[in-house]
Amino acid sequence: IESLVVCDVDEDLVKKLRQFRFRKETNNAAIVMKIDKDRQLVILDEEHEDISPDDLKDELPERHYKYQHDDGRVSYPLCFIFSSPVGCRPEQQMMYAGSKNKLVQTVELTKVFEIRNTEDLTEEWLREKLGFFR
Repeated sequence: IESLVVCDVDEDLVKKLRQFRFRKETNNAAIVMKIDKDRQLVILDEEHEDISPDDLKDELPERHYKYQHDDGRVSYPLCFIFSSPVGCRPEQQMMYAGSKNKLVQTVELTKVFEIRNTEDLTEEWLREKLGFFR
């Protein structure tokens, strides 16, 4: 039986994510992360400023999102949206899942959503998910 590999989170990425949580800008932004299998490390892949969920469909986002509540209030929830590549071998799926949990704990994320098909990543989908946190 192959043991479960849980990747550590790159220290620079941890710092970047903590800064991202408290950013002052009010536009939507995203941090895309990936696993460096050779180093067994979750690392920064890409950063995006002023981007909509629809423009982010092909990415794996950790994002700041401007959310207009039904009562008119505006908030900027930090959302972590997890997706693992389709067609991964089972051991890779386990590595992604175990590393996701480590990342969530390390950066103390609370709004964690999983998506199977990146085409489902839409404004409507995200609003529905965030509706549970009102």
